Amino acid sequence: MPREGAAPPPDRPAYGRSMPRKGEVKRRDILPDPKFHDRMVTKFINSMTHDGKKSLTERIFYDALDLVGERAKEEALGVFKRALEQVKPMVEVRSRRVGGATYQVPVEVRTVRRQALGIRWIISAARERNEKTMTERLSSELLDASNSRGNAVKKREDVHRMAEANRAFSHYRW
Repeated sequence: MPREGAAPPPDRPAYGRSMPRKGEVKRRDILPDPKFHDRMVTKFINSMTHDGKKSLTERIFYDALDLVGERAKEEALGVFKRALEQVKPMVEVRSRRVGGATYQVPVEVRTVRRQALGIRWIISAARERNEKTMTERLSSELLDASNSRGNAVKKREDVHRMAEANRAFSHYRW
């Protein structure tokens, strides 16, 4: 029993703010970004933001898209969307325990998760690159992803390969 006025344990959220036991959690509506009026761009910027420095992230992202437009000689937003489509996974594996054994069961990825994974993989692949600035890293990763190259696309192919290898366990799907 916690003491009166004691802080909640670190592994649990503050009292009264936990997930609801009943009902669906409402999704927050995301406003489109000011430059392209696109919600996907806003989600990407929000995912990339570190320590609440959103204006810095916006500057990095928009500069990266300008670089992509120059290098690709086509519309930057089109390249961005194509890159995201190339990276989104269709299937993934999830662990399932059956009778003391743990199986990697391939399952189809929901649309919202597919989008979130694609964004996350592009950002992490860009952060791992060796160019000097984040703008250059991000623009290079977006160009590579739109041409089906780069670490983000490799990650998606690895996930698909894993799902394909474990197709025998697909009857354990839930």
